[in-house]
Amino acid sequence: MKIVVCIPARYASTRFPAKVLAQDTGKYLIQHTWEQARKAKLPQRVVIAADDEKIVQAAREFGAECVLTSPKHNSGTDRIAEAVGRSDADIVVNVQGDEPRIDPDHIDYLARLLLDSPDAPMATLAAPFAAREQVSDPNVVKVVVDASGRAIYFSRSVIPYDRDRAGVGDASHYLRHIGIYAYRRDFLLRITSLPQTPLEKLEKLEQLRAIEHGCTILVGKVERTCEGIDTPEQYAAFVKAQTIEEREGQL
Repeated sequence: MKIVVCIPARYASTRFPAKVLAQDTGKYLIQHTWEQARKAKLPQRVVIAADDEKIVQAAREFGAECVLTSPKHNSGTDRIAEAVGRSDADIVVNVQGDEPRIDPDHIDYLARLLLDSPDAPMATLAAPFAAREQVSDPNVVKVVVDASGRAIYFSRSVIPYDRDRAGVGDASHYLRHIGIYAYRRDFLLRITSLPQTPLEKLEKLEQLRAIEHGCTILVGKVERTCEGIDTPEQYAAFVKAQTIEEREGQL
């Protein structure tokens, strides 16, 4: 089967405009993500789906395949659906453009979930929480799975609710959702053609559209998550870490 990684890239990010083209490390932020994705063993292609010609031009500089898509898409999922809609891909892995430390093994694991489960149309990943305090953070999405590893629900709220401890119990009872997805191409095109669902609108979580339509989402469990970059402060921390790693590598 043909596996393609597609990286949606939006120029006008709300909290950090043009962040995918930030290059304080000497490389574009999206270039770091692209290079990490290319280390995965199963995908045959890594494609950037851009909403602006500036991203396309930058991608050409570092040799990436890049598709210019409509700037009117509401989500990265809609953007990759346009980018791969007429391709021969069987499985499409959606890697966010602002995750320069994405683990290539996670990409392979996610693709393998669909390869090994031919009846499942979609898969994603989750990891344990590093700190109990994160569980109640609405910016950190939680997922509950059934005994077969299929998602029951995703939420910004605390799920499950520990009644004996007034909400948040032991951190080991919770799973943190990681925003990386794999889709069968036909399913990707179908789910993005459907209107937003009530729960999706309430939680602002597009994966709930699949849940509300009764679709299976497999959830693979990994040991750690890699933080994406949403703010200039997070990017500054990434640049600092990169500088330290480069210095240590020269010693």
